Amino acid sequence: MTTFWAKTKITLEMIKWEHSIFALPFALTGALLAAHGLPRLAILGWILVAMITARSAAMAFNRWADASLDAANPRTSIRAIPAGQLSRGFVLAFTLLMIAGFVFATSQINRLTLELSPVALAVLLGYSYMKRLTRWTHFVLGLALGIAPAAAWIAVQGALDPRILVLTAVVTCWVAGFDTLYACQDMEHDRQAGLFSLPQSFGIETAFWIARLLHVAVVVLLVWFAVLFHFGVAGQIGIAAVAGLLLYEHLLVSPRDLRKLNAAFFTMNGVIATVFLVFVAADIWLTPLLRR
Repeated sequence: MTTFWAKTKITLEMIKWEHSIFALPFALTGALLAAHGLPRLAILGWILVAMITARSAAMAFNRWADASLDAANPRTSIRAIPAGQLSRGFVLAFTLLMIAGFVFATSQINRLTLELSPVALAVLLGYSYMKRLTRWTHFVLGLALGIAPAAAWIAVQGALDPRILVLTAVVTCWVAGFDTLYACQDMEHDRQAGLFSLPQSFGIETAFWIARLLHVAVVVLLVWFAVLFHFGVAGQIGIAAVAGLLLYEHLLVSPRDLRKLNAAFFTMNGVIATVFLVFVAADIWLTPLLRR
C-alpha cells in the first residue's frame, strides 16, 4: 500500500493535475452557454470525468513519449520517468487506463461525443510528437485545449453550434501564445536536440512578438464571441479583465528576463481561465434579471 500511494502521488505530480484549471473553466463555459444556465448534474459530472481523464491521458502519454528527450534536458531530467521514480510501462498502463475512462465517460453522455472521442484523443496524444515535426507545435497544444468548450457544448446539446468554435479559436490562440513564451527557456536545448518550436526557429525576441500578437487576437476574438452570444455588462467586464490580465502576464517577463516565466505561465493563466468562467456565469444568470 505504501508503494501504491507513493506511486499515486508521483503520478499526480507527473501529470500536473492542478493545471486542469487551464482548460476546465472553458469547458464549463461551453456547457453553461449550451444549457443557458446549469446543465443537468449527470451531464456535468460526466463532462468533468471526461475532462480529467482526457487530460491525464494526454499528460501521461507526453511523459512516456518524451522520456528520452526529458532525460537529455537539464530542466526536465528530474521528471518521474528519467529520474527513475516511475517506469515507462507503468506510465503507459496509466495512460491506457485514462483513455478507457475517457471513452467510457463519453459513452455516458451521448452518441456524438462517443463517436468524436477518437478524434479528441488523436489531437491530445498526437501533440506529443509535434515538436519533432513542426515549429507550429504550440498551436496543436492550443487546439488540444481549445476543443474543450466545443466538446462540452456537444455534450449538452448533442450537436455543434458554429458560434462556440470562436471560443475554441480563443483558447487555441491563448494557449499557443503562452506556450510559445514557455518554450523560450528550452530554445538552446531544442536547437541541439533537433526539436522544433517558435523560439528555436525565430529566436526569443520574435517569439515574444508572436505571443503578444496571439494574445491580442484572443481579445479581438472574445469581443466577437461576446457579440455572437449577446453578452451583457458582466460578460463585457470579464473580457476587459482577461485583457488586463494578459497585459500583466506580458509585463512579468521579457526576452531578456525569463525569471518570472513560471508565475506568468502557471499562476496567471489559471487566474485568466477562472475569471472568464466566473464573469460568463454571472452574465448568464444576471443579464435576464437586469432586463426585466
